[in-house]
Amino acid sequence: MKKNLFLLLLLLSVKLVRADEGMWLPYLLGQQTYADMVKKGLKLSKEQLYSINKSSLKDAIIIFGGGCTGEIVSNEGLIFTNHHCGYDAIASASSVEHNYLRDGFYAKNKQQEIASKKLSVQFLVRVEDVTAKVEEAIKGASVTERVQKLQAAYADIIKAATTGNGYEARVMPMFKGNQYLLFVYERYKDIRLVGAPPESVGKFGGDTDNWEWPRHTGDFSVFRVYAGKDGKPAEYAADNVPLKPKHFLPVSIKGVKENDYAMIFGYPGGTNRYETSYGVKLKTEVENPSLVNLRDIRLKYMFEEMKKDPAVKLQLASSYASIANYWKFFDGESKQLLKYHVFQEKQKTEAAFQQWAKGKPEFENVLPQYEKIYKAWAPYTKQRVYLNEGIYGSPLAAFASSLAQVENAILKKGDVKAAVAAADAARANFLKEENKPSDQKILAATAKMFHDDIPKDQHPIGFYDGLKSFGDLGDEKTYRTWAASVFANTMIFNDAKWKAFTSNPDAVVLQDDPAYAYAAAFGKNYVGKFLPLYQQFTAENSDLGRLYLKGEMQMHPAASRYPDANFTMRLSYGQVKPYSPRDAVAYDYVTTVTGVMEKYVPGDYEFDLPAGFADLVKKKDFGQYKDLKRNDLVVGFITTNDITGGNSGSPVINANGELIGLAFDGNYEALSHKIQFDKNYNRTICVDVRYVLWCIDKLGGASNIINELKIVK
Repeated sequence: MKKNLFLLLLLLSVKLVRADEGMWLPYLLGQQTYADMVKKGLKLSKEQLYSINKSSLKDAIIIFGGGCTGEIVSNEGLIFTNHHCGYDAIASASSVEHNYLRDGFYAKNKQQEIASKKLSVQFLVRVEDVTAKVEEAIKGASVTERVQKLQAAYADIIKAATTGNGYEARVMPMFKGNQYLLFVYERYKDIRLVGAPPESVGKFGGDTDNWEWPRHTGDFSVFRVYAGKDGKPAEYAADNVPLKPKHFLPVSIKGVKENDYAMIFGYPGGTNRYETSYGVKLKTEVENPSLVNLRDIRLKYMFEEMKKDPAVKLQLASSYASIANYWKFFDGESKQLLKYHVFQEKQKTEAAFQQWAKGKPEFENVLPQYEKIYKAWAPYTKQRVYLNEGIYGSPLAAFASSLAQVENAILKKGDVKAAVAAADAARANFLKEENKPSDQKILAATAKMFHDDIPKDQHPIGFYDGLKSFGDLGDEKTYRTWAASVFANTMIFNDAKWKAFTSNPDAVVLQDDPAYAYAAAFGKNYVGKFLPLYQQFTAENSDLGRLYLKGEMQMHPAASRYPDANFTMRLSYGQVKPYSPRDAVAYDYVTTVTGVMEKYVPGDYEFDLPAGFADLVKKKDFGQYKDLKRNDLVVGFITTNDITGGNSGSPVINANGELIGLAFDGNYEALSHKIQFDKNYNRTICVDVRYVLWCIDKLGGASNIINELKIVK
C-alpha cells in the first residue's frame, strides 16, 4: 500500500508547464492545479466540482449514448447535448412525412416527447483506486498472460462493486497501466427526444466547415431522462416520470468576454499523448493516409445517392456524418503532426530517456524493444486498415461477416437456433439501413483497392483468382461486374432464399453464398495469419508503454501528469481567447448571425437556412439573447480548453458553475491534439448557449423549454 500511495502522490504532483493543457480527473484534483484554476477565475470550491457525499457539478454531467457527453439543465431531467450526438435518434424518429432531421422538432409538452429506445445515459456514482488489487492479481504474469489476468481481475472487482445494486462498473487503466481506477455508473434507459433544430442549423456548414473556425453551427439537441415512479432506472413506460437530478446547471445569458474563465466537464474518448516516435511514424505514413483514401471512396458513393433522393439522404444521414467527421480529422491530424515535427520531437524525448535509462535494467531495453516490435508489425498495418475500413466498409460485407457466428455454431454443434435468431434480427436492421446502389459501388471499389495496394502474399488465397472469370483484375469494370453478381445472387437480399436457409441452416449453403464467401475469405485470412501477430504487437506495445511512462515519471518526478483520455470523466479549464493561425490572419473569439447570413446560400446542401431564420435576423429579433456590446446574436465562441472526441456535447461552464455553451469541435490547426497538444493554436469550438436558446425560443417557438431552465441574467 505504501508503494501505491507513493505512486498516487507522484502522479498527482503538478507543476504546470503548458497553458491550459490537461484533461484532469476531477476526483483527484491536485491542490496546485486547483489553485491555477482559481487564479484563472474559478469561484467554486473543490467540493462543488466533485463530491461523493453532496451534490456537485459532476452529478449534472452524463455519458450520452455510446460516445458523447450531455448535461442536465433542469430539475426535470432535461438534457442538452450536441445535434450530432442526437443525430441518429433524430433521424430514427423521422420519416419522409415527418422529417424532423430536415425540419426540426420541439415538443410543446411532455406528451409530445418521442421515445429514443436505442439511447441511454449514465451518471457517475463513484470512483475508487483499485491499483493494489489489480497489481496483486497480475503479479508475476508474462506479457501474454498479463492481458488475461487483467481481464479476470477486472471481472472480480466489477462483480464486487455491482452485486445487488443495479449499477454498472468499469476498471480503467491510467497512465498506461501504472494506476487502475474503478468507475461505478447508474444507467437510465428511458430517454426521449424533446427538441432539435432543423439540420440546416444543427449542421450548418456541413463538411466544409467541419473542424474549422470561424464556425456558425447550432450544434445542439434536447432530450429528457425519465425514471420509474421510485426515481430509479426503468425500461421505457408511458407512465415513467422525469428524473429529479441531484444537480443541474443554471444557464447564463450574460455572454462571454475575452479572457473569461471556461471549464469543460465531460468524457473525452481517447488520446495517446505518451505515444512514441515509432507510433507517430506509422500513423502519418500508413494508417491515416489509408483511412482517408478508403473513407473518401465510401463518402463519394454515398453522397451521390443522397443527393438524388430525400429518403436516401435520411436513410444514410447518420452513417455518412459519422464517416465524414473523422475522414477530415485523420487528414488534418497527419498534416499537423508533420507540420509541427512531432516525430522529431518524440525522438528527442526518447534520446534523453535512453541516456537516462543506461544502467537501469528495467528501462534500458524499452526503446530498442519498441523498435523491434514496430519493425515486425509495420508490414501488416495497411492490410488491417484495408480490411476494417475497406472490405468491411461495405455494409453488405460487414453484415455478411457477422454470419460467421452461424457457420461456427453449425460446424461446432453450438446453439444454431440462437445464432440464426440473432442473424435474422440483425438482417432486419441491416436491410432497413442498406442502400444498394452506393454499397454495390463501395464493394467493387474497395475490393480493387485491396488487390492493388496490399502485397499479394497477404491476399486471401485463391479469392482474386476466382474474380478472373469476370475480367482482367486491373480493370475497374471487372470489379463492378463481380459486385453486381454478388448483389444479385446473395440470399441476404432474397427473402425466399433466406427463409429456406434459416429454416434449415446448412454450412455449405452459407459458404456458397457470394456475399458470405467474400467476407469470410478476408476474415479467415486475417484471423488465421495476421490476428495473432497483431495481438502479440498490441500486448507488447501496451507493456512497453507502461514501462516507458513509469520510467518517464521516475526521470521527471515533479512534471505535470494527467492520464490519457479514455472515456472517463475529466475536466479541462482555460479561457475565452482569439488566435492567429498564420501570417496576416487573426480570428475573433466569437462568431455571430451576421456571419451566418454571409455564408447563407439558399437551397445549398451545406449552407441553406430554415424558413423564418432570415426574417428574424433582418428584424434583429434576438430578444434577451442579444449581445449588447455587438448588437448582434453570438453563435459560437472559442476557448483554450483541452478536449477530444467524446467531449462532444460537453458543457462549457463559467467561473460560477453556470452553462455558457456546448463544446462541439476542435480547430483544424491543432488536429494533432490526440498525440500532442498545441499550446499556441489549440482551440475548442463551442456553440453559445444564447444561440441555443434563441433557436429554441424565437425560431422554434418552444418557450415551454425556456421556462423550464434556471436562467441567470
